[in-house]
Amino acid sequence: MAKLQPVRGTHDLLPEDCRRHRHIAEVFRALVEQAGFGEIATPIFEFTEVFKRTLGETSDVVSKEMYTFTDRGGEEITLRPEYTAGIVRALISGGLAQSLPLKFYAIGPMFRYERPQKGRQRQFHQLDVEILGVPEPQADIEVIALAAGLLERLGLGGKTVLEINTLGDGDSRRAYRAALVDYFTAHRDVLSADSQARLERNPLRILDSKDKGDRELVAGAPLFSDYLNAASQDFFAAVCDGLEALGITFERNQRLVRGLDYYSHTAFEFTTDLLGAQSAVIAGGRYDGLVEQMGGPPTAGIGWACGIERLAMMIGEPPGAIRPLAMVPIGAAAQRPALVLTHELRRKGFTVDMGFRGNPGKRLKRANRLDACAALLLGEDELARGQITLRDLDSGEQSAVDLDQVAARVERYRDSRR
Repeated sequence: MAKLQPVRGTHDLLPEDCRRHRHIAEVFRALVEQAGFGEIATPIFEFTEVFKRTLGETSDVVSKEMYTFTDRGGEEITLRPEYTAGIVRALISGGLAQSLPLKFYAIGPMFRYERPQKGRQRQFHQLDVEILGVPEPQADIEVIALAAGLLERLGLGGKTVLEINTLGDGDSRRAYRAALVDYFTAHRDVLSADSQARLERNPLRILDSKDKGDRELVAGAPLFSDYLNAASQDFFAAVCDGLEALGITFERNQRLVRGLDYYSHTAFEFTTDLLGAQSAVIAGGRYDGLVEQMGGPPTAGIGWACGIERLAMMIGEPPGAIRPLAMVPIGAAAQRPALVLTHELRRKGFTVDMGFRGNPGKRLKRANRLDACAALLLGEDELARGQITLRDLDSGEQSAVDLDQVAARVERYRDSRR
């Protein structure tokens, strides 16, 4: 029988990994809830059409990376590769457009069939924020400020760079699209096969090409800034002014684009040089045309997402886990009262470990492996006196404590951390 292994591109999150993930999620949740965002949880799979409409038939995600299958009812289903599509679907199917504006955040797993590498797995976890129904640049400023705030709280503010660009409004985008088509058509013969296909349907996606020959052509392509109308320039200026007012530094990257037509105005990424080829830590932008494209009313939208795994690779040690108290019953007669006392202390908020078997020596060795802060030793002698022995495992000091005073005496260990 073959040795069982996790599926390629997946990995187990052991307690230490989960502690890092939980720390990131808790910092994120506290941050966004302070800003008035409410949590949303969409299904882990959707009808495939939800993602085809939002990500585009020619995108790499749809054509190469989605986990799609036909269920027993004959429906084509896809495991979600990103959050925005499901949240917009929830807005439409749940009739939430009557309650705009809305501010959502989400935390959960995503699935993409990609070549596994550092910072990129086939099952990964994302943090996501979305503001729906706010066409003003204040929404752009708010979501970018939240991203900067998250990185700052995680100690990563000085390890990332905010790159920002504008995609303009619909008129600006159409003018730029026409200029790109003219430029790349003149060089069609040297474009990669993928970019030749995109030239007809989605020429802005050529700007994202990783092909070496395409990259050389892209370097000489027209710049979006040359095709922005006055309204688009004013919108971008307001976003930049707001970021400057908040002390958020950024760099203009005129090659930063989003390929699909529903994107508009602000596009941004926080990048780093700490993750090798996977430089983007947080990526987002405005998608004012998406809700309408999916069949809903015209609705402005902007948001961002980031991978928890990538953040976990970058942060230092998160706050240590709580060090437990170790309950050590000595002899059969102490088992039941030790069990009762353990549960009483847990109900009062203490972290208490009680081993399932072993003599006192083995139980104390387990306490040391768990990095317990103190041990509570309860044997026949202690029971006869109505006391328990409290031993500080750092100093070695120990004292007798009346059973009805245990909670008060161990209060100083409540928040002891590794």
